[in-house]
Amino acid sequence: MAKRSAGLLLWRSGPESVEVLLAHPGGPFWARRDDGAWTIPKGGIDPGEEPLAAARREFREETGHEPPLGTAIPLGEAVQPSRKIVTAFALEGDFDPGSLAGDSIIIEWPPRSGRRGAYPEIDRVGWFGLADGRRKLLRGQVVFLDRLAEALAQMRGIEPLSRGS
Repeated sequence: MAKRSAGLLLWRSGPESVEVLLAHPGGPFWARRDDGAWTIPKGGIDPGEEPLAAARREFREETGHEPPLGTAIPLGEAVQPSRKIVTAFALEGDFDPGSLAGDSIIIEWPPRSGRRGAYPEIDRVGWFGLADGRRKLLRGQVVFLDRLAEALAQMRGIEPLSRGS
């Protein structure tokens, strides 16, 4: 059975367009990676847990802050290159990237070295317009930006936001 995870894509109206909050994974493997390395705050769904509850819990664990209240926009599922199935939800809200205070993870680095170290699960977060977000996000998650743009356009009764804006 495929692994499943759930995440929250925080969005806000920016000066020129919609902006989304993305997270950069911590640890030495990701240290020098930028484009195509960012993710939505997400993590595993516990047995019996609803995906939205898991997404809210993971946001809290990874950022150190409660997610905003409000009605979540379901963004559906996306199968990742690893075969993991990610379920995402969007919430409107704000977040100060300087206030990141999430969990740490313990990993062996370098691989098979026997040395274990603690690293932040997320080492930074940032706000990005949709075009920059498409470049920053892991390729398997880009579809969530497209779905958010379409959902916001439907809510506003306008044509979908450009996938490049």
